[in-house]
Amino acid sequence: MKTKLSQHLVFAVLCSLAPCTAVLAQGMTDAHAANPGTFAAQDATKTSFDRAVKEENNWYFSWGYSRQQYAPSDIHVSQPGLGNDFTVHQAAASDFPSSPSDTVQSFFGLDFTNPQENVRVGKFMNPEKTFAIEFSLDHSKYNTDYGQTVSVTGTKANQPYNQNLTLTPQNFTYALHNGLNHLMVNAVWLNHLAGPVQKPGDLQLISRVGAGILLPHADNVIDGNADQVGPKNQNICCFSSNDWWQINGWTAGVEIGVRYTVYKSIYLELTQKVAYGSLRSVPVYQGTADQTIWMSEQVLSTGFLF
Repeated sequence: MKTKLSQHLVFAVLCSLAPCTAVLAQGMTDAHAANPGTFAAQDATKTSFDRAVKEENNWYFSWGYSRQQYAPSDIHVSQPGLGNDFTVHQAAASDFPSSPSDTVQSFFGLDFTNPQENVRVGKFMNPEKTFAIEFSLDHSKYNTDYGQTVSVTGTKANQPYNQNLTLTPQNFTYALHNGLNHLMVNAVWLNHLAGPVQKPGDLQLISRVGAGILLPHADNVIDGNADQVGPKNQNICCFSSNDWWQINGWTAGVEIGVRYTVYKSIYLELTQKVAYGSLRSVPVYQGTADQTIWMSEQVLSTGFLF
């Protein structure tokens, strides 16, 4: 009895849905007829997306090395336990590149991270391969220059302080040396300039804009007191006060240059980048430091499509 009742109910539901299905199908047909442009655009977008997902050589990876220059900046130091709250004004700083021989030795020793390296991993978002979303890592290095004389104002040992100071390794060493790491997500545009398109000899203009986090390792000495965060193989990252790398701020930047296809999917890239960084709570001895930086960077890299 229950089986027959169930069969009757299913039959009744199907009969009731049939007109609705017919009306829906007719409505879709009428909608296509009334708005052919809208549905054509949707179909074209879907086709373009499907091509971008399925095509080969739709990803790229590059590895390169760089040089950086920094604008002078203020470094604010707070050490409550020592009664220190002062600012080092307009400190000049430089990068710390490996020597050519050290770079070659690192390369053949498979120690690719010794120099100031730069990594890019991107995914093309259109079949023409003119727009991509990318992750980038710039392993830059920052060191205040010894021998410069700077103005220092604020409080030291709970006493007002306003003097000029010549920086030495003992009285003020401030280094983000392992390094000042910019981790960013970028929007990337490529425009054809010369040569055959997407073949050996293709020269493209490449531009990037992005933002992300600063993940530095601080190495500093203030008034003879060195900051210690422990060995590199312990407490590696990223939120504890004794981690080797710590998230200490944010960064944003723009980059422009050229990309040249050398052979099949292999290319060379030369770019100029400008980045702004806001550093907060960088660890120092019994305290923290705050700073904003402007960085100019030149990057030479090689990459491939896959």
